[in-house]
Amino acid sequence: MNKLGGFIRLMRPVNCLMMGFAVFVGAVLAASQPFQGNWLNILYGFFTGFMLTAASMVINDYYDRGIDAVNEPTRPIPSGLVSAKEALAFVVALSVVGLVLAYFSSILCLLVAAIAWVITVSYVTVGKRSGLPGNFLVSTCVAIPFIYGSIAITNGLQLNVLLFALMAFLSNTGREITKGIVDVKGDKAEGVKTLAVRYGEKKAAVAAAVFYVSAVVLTPIPLLLGLVSFLFVPFVLVTDFGLVASSALLLRDYSRDNSRKIKKLVLLWFVIGLLAYIFGAIK
Repeated sequence: MNKLGGFIRLMRPVNCLMMGFAVFVGAVLAASQPFQGNWLNILYGFFTGFMLTAASMVINDYYDRGIDAVNEPTRPIPSGLVSAKEALAFVVALSVVGLVLAYFSSILCLLVAAIAWVITVSYVTVGKRSGLPGNFLVSTCVAIPFIYGSIAITNGLQLNVLLFALMAFLSNTGREITKGIVDVKGDKAEGVKTLAVRYGEKKAAVAAAVFYVSAVVLTPIPLLLGLVSFLFVPFVLVTDFGLVASSALLLRDYSRDNSRKIKKLVLLWFVIGLLAYIFGAIK
């Protein structure tokens, strides 16, 4: 694989697209008329989310290069495909582009984007070794794009957006705990105090399931409050079933291989959950 391919792998384009799309979802949910609004700000927001997420992925791999040498030796940095210095330069470039695009939307958007970036750097440099508090930092960064989208389109935060951001926070925390089960060997070697390292894989699986199910419990609220249309229901039912089933599968088998599969499945439920809110905004 060539160097360009290594940079693309570092970015994790699927994650970047999801965060950009999350900004779009936040904007659509916040608008009184879902498909009327400042589309230029939404476009800036999409690429702000994409670029800053890419930067966060790369800087995470930079700081994780020792752990990845044990857990994921084929990743671009430990494999030597991309050097550590090249990765850092890439982080700076992605960050600058993302923050400039945020500035084009508004000063408030720039402030929110900068806060998200500070949280990301805090997680990578300090918070990751803390275990659960670090998981909360990551989940905050996952929830912020929805809030950003609301601010970009209305200059404020709407209730339906806040509810979805909370659901994203809870379900992603479950996913981060699941990732800790996958990476337990390398995390132990590096002194990262995840729940799996501190209390064992079984208790970590239970904690992850609790967060997944907590997100599911919140899903009826937007419909009951009349914040979404009935089109929300079929998509959210698939998401809820997926999260509950993933929880059951994880509790039954919390091995590294199965936890890795669950971690990937949860991303699919995220995407369907995003669609639930997009279609639910059509009234």
